[in-house]
Amino acid sequence: MNPASAARRTWRNVSVLILAQSVLGAQLSMIFIVGGLAGQMLSPNPCIATLPLSMMVLGSALAARPLAGFMRSHGRRAGFLLSCGLAALGAALAALALVWGNFWLFSFSALLSGVYMAAQGFFRFAATDCAPPEIQPRAISWVLAGGLVAAFTGPFLVRMTAEATAIPFLATYGAIALLNLLGPVIFAFLDIPRPAPVTAGTSSGRPLSELLRVPQIVVATVCAMVSYSLMNLVMTSAPLAMVGCGFHTSDAAGVVSFHVLAMFAPSFFTGHLIARFGAAPIVMLGLAILAGAGATALAGVTLAHFQIAMVLLGLGWNFGFIGSTTMLTRAYRPEERERVQGLNDAAVFGGVFLASLSSGGLMNCIGGEARDGWSAVNLAMLPFLVIAGAALLWLALRPRETAR
Repeated sequence: MNPASAARRTWRNVSVLILAQSVLGAQLSMIFIVGGLAGQMLSPNPCIATLPLSMMVLGSALAARPLAGFMRSHGRRAGFLLSCGLAALGAALAALALVWGNFWLFSFSALLSGVYMAAQGFFRFAATDCAPPEIQPRAISWVLAGGLVAAFTGPFLVRMTAEATAIPFLATYGAIALLNLLGPVIFAFLDIPRPAPVTAGTSSGRPLSELLRVPQIVVATVCAMVSYSLMNLVMTSAPLAMVGCGFHTSDAAGVVSFHVLAMFAPSFFTGHLIARFGAAPIVMLGLAILAGAGATALAGVTLAHFQIAMVLLGLGWNFGFIGSTTMLTRAYRPEERERVQGLNDAAVFGGVFLASLSSGGLMNCIGGEARDGWSAVNLAMLPFLVIAGAALLWLALRPRETAR
């Protein structure tokens, strides 16, 4: 395919993926706003109130590698449609769990919703499948920028549905199920060919044991895992902390809107920054901003403190995660694409699972007040930021490898 045709196909697919991120992606912010609150309402123990959110992330971690393999065999569109179907089923089961008051069914339903979360993680990789190398950073950034619309639609739908029925959040999960039914319409326009089947004599790339010794892959994965996990750790607790400090659910939804806005709005220029300064410096900047978010949250619990901290949290995630993704795409061979992407996202969402699981315990079981738990959540960021920063410095000090 000539460069002009490749560019046209790339931007067509980017447009479809932006639309998917904008419309279908709203469900993730909706679940993160109400999942912990609904879990707290149903839970037999407040220390496990965020278990449903953890189960969703666990579903993402468990689904990442199988979903990558499924896409390798059946194509991106089939994998994305499968995830929408399972997410719709998960939302329906969540609504049923709310009617029955069953915390464990509610937690299981989140496991199915996690498959969509894993699939949405592959949107950024799908944007690069047909893209020339010089376009890839911008393609990744623009796809993630689609979350900008979700930053408004998700919290808006929560405000419209959270108390629309006698059972809180029942209509919210009904709306999530309906969103997923739009998946087949959106992905019908995706134009990504299936990968060529592996035949005898065709290289399938380096073995997993060797891939795990490639410094760029390891450091990119560590930085992506830390960026995403710490964002999730703090975001999961934020609605609980705000309600515990006397704010209303609508205040929490507004703060989450600012947070999601900060996650995705910078994507319009993050790719350009990476092209100009390199991926590693942008990742390091992201880690520094995440540290600033933690420091702001520790400074007070006014509405302004929550807003500023969550904006910085979103911005730090954007730089750290997009930069790490770009580093990763430059570290593997084409025939290794799905295996490395699946491995990366399994590690990332595994870390996010542990973070979200810890979030509820830190928030609800440390100290006697909501502020104590909120402080514990933000202090927990420090050691992981140090690890990721040290890994980046180690990579920068290594001799450059000219081939992969």
